[in-house]
Amino acid sequence: MNRRVRLVSWVAGLMIFALLGNLTYFAAAREPTLQAEPANTRTVYQEFDRQRGQILAGTTVIADTVPSAVGDERFERQRVYPEGSLYAHITGFYSFVYGTRGVENSYDSYLAGSDDAQWMQTLRDLWEGRVPAGANVQTTIDPVLQQVAAQQLGSSKGAAVVLDPATGAIKALVSTPSYDPNRLAGHDFEAMAAEWAALTADPDKSMLNRAAREVYPPGSTAKLITAAAALAAGYTPETMIDTPSSIQLPNSNNWLPNASACGNGQQSFSFALAMSCNTSFANIGRDLGAEKLRQQAELFGFNSTHLDDLGDAASRYLTSLNDQGELVVEYPDDAQVMMAAMGQWDVAASPLQMAMVVAAIVNDGVRQEPYVVSQVTAASDQQLLYQHVAQPTQAMTVEHAQTLRQMMTGVVQWGTGTAAALPGVVMGGKTGTAEWQAGQAPYSWYVAYALDPAVVVAVFIESADVAATDMASGALVGPMVRQIIAATRPG
Repeated sequence: MNRRVRLVSWVAGLMIFALLGNLTYFAAAREPTLQAEPANTRTVYQEFDRQRGQILAGTTVIADTVPSAVGDERFERQRVYPEGSLYAHITGFYSFVYGTRGVENSYDSYLAGSDDAQWMQTLRDLWEGRVPAGANVQTTIDPVLQQVAAQQLGSSKGAAVVLDPATGAIKALVSTPSYDPNRLAGHDFEAMAAEWAALTADPDKSMLNRAAREVYPPGSTAKLITAAAALAAGYTPETMIDTPSSIQLPNSNNWLPNASACGNGQQSFSFALAMSCNTSFANIGRDLGAEKLRQQAELFGFNSTHLDDLGDAASRYLTSLNDQGELVVEYPDDAQVMMAAMGQWDVAASPLQMAMVVAAIVNDGVRQEPYVVSQVTAASDQQLLYQHVAQPTQAMTVEHAQTLRQMMTGVVQWGTGTAAALPGVVMGGKTGTAEWQAGQAPYSWYVAYALDPAVVVAVFIESADVAATDMASGALVGPMVRQIIAATRPG
């Protein structure tokens, strides 16, 4: 009898230990996984109903959490975007059904108050009887420049980026058309589903961030890369370059013409940049070769991603995407190198990337990584939880950067980009036009800088209804650039 009692006692003891072990495992080891489980609606409801932190542009609140409307019994709080579509491609959205995008996604743990850096603040809030609140995210965006850039783009499909070349801070980032994130952050799930269906079926792709997350043929704006590589190889602004009115591409029946008044002989390097002479740059490209061009492009940031705050697409220079979505180096022939040297063939860039090229030239050859979030602070006591740290890269020498910057002034003063000129303001720029598909309107580009204070602007118009020339693109986009730069001037 005693033997049987001992056996039952052992079995019962083992079962108790197994139960305690199982409870410990689920409470400690599996708790984070279970909390993150999509089917765990209790956790989802709790997270969506938190006092989420603000996102700010200067002192302007561009994302906030407010009390829910009267009659909303499921949630006490509502995420709102007071400026509607103006900042949509920066803030993104915070949706119960469709998740997060933009800064709402990349800084989610801070905004939700769940980041490791906030645990002490959360305990303090609970101890003092306050509702735990997420941290506030401060962006680098200047509300005035954001508004002006959006006004200049108007109803066009396109994008505009304004950069501080010394720091890499993004002062404005606009993609048009845009969308209203409020319509995805509401509590009416049927209305949200209808809005999502409309947005995902939108032929204009208004949720697409054309400024940073898409790449396009940059046309002649990429001649800045060729120019930088040429200066590194020993060219000077006075170097004379063969500039026929058209040139036959090697091993091809195709002819490459000039699209501006470049004559039919030789032109100085400086003249060729200001007038965007295709044959000049094709000949420079053949002289330099693919490797020098690709190396210079990569120093400017091509073939890599940069903007973790929002996520960005890697701009490509003499590389292509394989079936796995990986960048693969191309080994082009002479004809392809000549086309790449003038911004065609396997060259694709975002407006942000082209702004980075100009910013490095303006910043004496130093490329700063772009960023849109400057700091994160606790809501209750303003404790600093995160601050951006500069990440500089020397893209070209100081001497060559200053030379190229001076060469770019010719574009604005008497070249293809005079429509952007501002009286009394030192400016340089580069126009670009890219024919991307037969029978389709070209892409139009203008990248520019102004000094005192230094600022860089890149404007891109998709499917521009203009002639496929840099002069036409300059006439279309130049006034937009001029107005944005004018808004950066003191007073």
